[in-house]
Amino acid sequence: MSDRSALLFEKLKELSIEVKTYVHPPLHTVEESQALRGTIPGAHTKNLFLRDRKDRHFLVTALEDAEIDLKSIHTLIGGSGRVSFGKADTMEAWLGVRPGAVTPFGAINDRDGHVKVILDEDLVKHDMVNAHPLHNEATTSLKTQDLIRFLEAVNHPPAILKVSL
Repeated sequence: MSDRSALLFEKLKELSIEVKTYVHPPLHTVEESQALRGTIPGAHTKNLFLRDRKDRHFLVTALEDAEIDLKSIHTLIGGSGRVSFGKADTMEAWLGVRPGAVTPFGAINDRDGHVKVILDEDLVKHDMVNAHPLHNEATTSLKTQDLIRFLEAVNHPPAILKVSL
């Protein structure tokens, strides 16, 4: 377990959030995740680290099979003009994660509030949600409401918006 993951799990424990973590080989894509995860219950996610023309950054978390229109999502999330994917080094500096391990748990590392977190409305309809614990060699399951509570506790109250098609 990385030092950052240890801090994450300490925070979850401090908040009395129950989690279950499943260790697995490194996963880099949704497709790899679908093939290897077995029967981990709950909603599985995909995460997009985006930036707009004004260099504002967004972390969009949706169901793994959600279709998201990158040409129009800026109108839904408050972006200025079309969005593109954020730079990997920026994501690592602010969220403490690398491509392939993007997760809403990364908000714990964004102490200066650079990134706006958005949860898709369809995702929050599920009781349980799964996300990487700051690395892609495990999946952590928790109640969706506890994920929201965690994000609020680390000063990233999520916007819950219908961003999937």
